[in-house]
Formats: sequence, C-alpha cells, structure tokens
Amino acid sequence: MKLYSLSVLYKGDAKVVLLKAAHDVSSFSFFQRSSVQEFMTFTSQLIVERSSKGTRASVKEQDYLCHVYVRNDSLAGVVIADNEYPSRVAFTLLEKVLDEFSKQVDRIHWPVGSPATINYTALEVHLNRYQNPREADPMTKVQAELDETKIILHNTMESLLERGEKLDDLVSKSEVLGTQSKAFYKTARKQNSCCAIM
Repeated sequence: MKLYSLSVLYKGDAKVVLLKAAHDVSSFSFFQRSSVQEFMTFTSQLIVERSSKGTRASVKEQDYLCHVYVRNDSLAGVVIADNEYPSRVAFTLLEKVLDEFSKQVDRIHWPVGSPATINYTALEVHLNRYQNPREADPMTKVQAELDETKIILHNTMESLLERGEKLDDLVSKSEVLGTQSKAFYKTARKQNSCCAIM
C-alpha cells in the first residue's frame, strides 16, 4: 500500500488552482520522477475540474486510485494511491487536511493562491504519516488486528485437524464438558448424520 500524492486545490468557476501538493515519487526511477509528479498534478486538477461541488469520488487508472473530495466551499483535495490503499482511510485523510487547511489559510487566498504563496506545511507530514494506513487510522488498525486473530484461530483449528484429531475424540476426552453436554453433542451428531443426501 502506498500514497503517491496529496494535493489541495481550489475549484474556481474558470479553472482549478493548485494551492499545495506533496508527492512521494521515491518508488520511481530518478529520471521519471519529475514527469510523474507533473502528471499527478495534471490528473489531480482534471479530476477536480470534472467533479461537482459537495462530492467524493474514486477514479481508477491502471494500478492507481485517485480519491477526490470537493467541498461545497470549492476547496478540494486529491489523494493518489495504489489500488490496495483503503478508500476509507484516503477520504479520512482528505477531510482532515481540508479542515486543517481551511482553518490555517484565509479563504481570500484560495482563488489566487499557488504552492509558492500558500503557507501550509503539513501536507508532507500527513503524506508520510498516512503511508501506513494501519498506524494512521485507528479503525484500520483494529480491523487488521481482528483479521490477524481470525487467521490465527483458523490456523489453530486447521492444525488440530491435520494431526488427525477428531472433534468427537476431543469432546469425549474433555474434562470441562459435563455429561449432559457430551450427551447433547452425541445426539446432535447422530441427528445430523442421518439426514445426509446421497
């Protein structure tokens, strides 16, 4: 999972203005980096231009996903990531950045701003922090831990079956299960086995 670009733009009536951008093009060859960065800026502006105010969208292009959020006040954000990056985390990042940006940069500067004139330095920090969505987003971290727990449980059950142990043997050997529980298990097994479809 990788984030390549994080941009803040202004959707004006005449054109889309790039206000600030941060890029991570370290995975591209040295000679491609400036071209890739220019293409990401062009793509971000094009997506914002074609998106309506008050919308969120994701656009797939080959192995990349471009997530866009255009607020009703014409402030927009674009994240370009690989297609494995979770959309929910990308939109959480966009909302956070746009809220922060609108508090730090006066609205009168949006239509006439440029990356050189806008004083907002947090984009690089956010781009780096959100490279690992599990660390940046608490819900993703919890979900990943739950998924890991499921895998461990599945692996444990599979390893029991691989050793040739049967659930019937485990139930009969169990000291925890009472006589009634063992009888219930045996009765349920018999009832379920009589109805096999041939």
